[in-house]
Amino acid sequence: MTVDRSLRGKVALVAGATRGAGRGIAIELGAAGATVYVTGRTTRYAQSEYKRSETIEETAELVTAVGGTGIAVQADHLDPEQVRLLVERIHAEQHGLDILVNDIWGGEMLASNQSIWEHSLSDGLRLLRLAVDTHLITSHFALPLLIRKPGGLLIEVTDGTYEYNSQNYRYSAFYDLAKVSINRLGWSQAQELKPHGCTAVSLTPGWMRSEMMLNHYDVNEENWHDATRKEPHFVISESPRFVGRAVAHLASDPDVMRWNGQSLSSGQLAQIYGFTDLDGSRPDCWRYLREVQDVGKPADATGYR
Repeated sequence: MTVDRSLRGKVALVAGATRGAGRGIAIELGAAGATVYVTGRTTRYAQSEYKRSETIEETAELVTAVGGTGIAVQADHLDPEQVRLLVERIHAEQHGLDILVNDIWGGEMLASNQSIWEHSLSDGLRLLRLAVDTHLITSHFALPLLIRKPGGLLIEVTDGTYEYNSQNYRYSAFYDLAKVSINRLGWSQAQELKPHGCTAVSLTPGWMRSEMMLNHYDVNEENWHDATRKEPHFVISESPRFVGRAVAHLASDPDVMRWNGQSLSSGQLAQIYGFTDLDGSRPDCWRYLREVQDVGKPADATGYR
């Protein structure tokens, strides 16, 4: 399903697009016609500590295959100099930036459900740097390019809406702080962007069928439903393209400033903009979590997708 208003001629930077939500977002922006710079640490010639097969070149090729222009740039978003050079390249090649998606993460292997006094301090602090510092560094260098003309859009990708994160403890103190911080970062940057006619929001997917999550349950996108034998509530899961479609619709909305400073979810925006996931459904994960999973009801996505 394509968006109603083409993004042809628009330039996007999806920071953290090697896999998962970043890849899904980049593909959907490409499907709407955008030129999309995709960044990450893993290329065909170098790997991050994840040691996974997905690369930024693959993401760029997928963007181009659906009608956009994908451009892969290796960058570690904890390194200010690398980010500065990235933005300088975008400026030199495109003379502007319309959409910035801060999707950098990298903390999965550092997260633990241990109490703060038991959790590895070095792992916890690095998790926060990967989750928060990377976004701040990227915004610091990229937003001066975004605000050169009105209409720019910044999307801070996180895990959980502000409402859900403010009422629920998320796994550990370090992880909890990381995800709540990005909700707040979307709001605070909205205050700074508004005078320039630009918009910032925080956005969360639901229970996303990322490559790593599919591997965890030993399934793929074609047979993902088999994972419900191990985890029945996985029935509410969604593909990375679903949150990608949420981003593409936000970027195509001429009245996007109505969302400025808000915490949004893929399921919420699907109901408003009318888009669906790849299977034609509209999973509403965060409502499902509150009303079904978190209160101990049996897994049943009827009425939630």
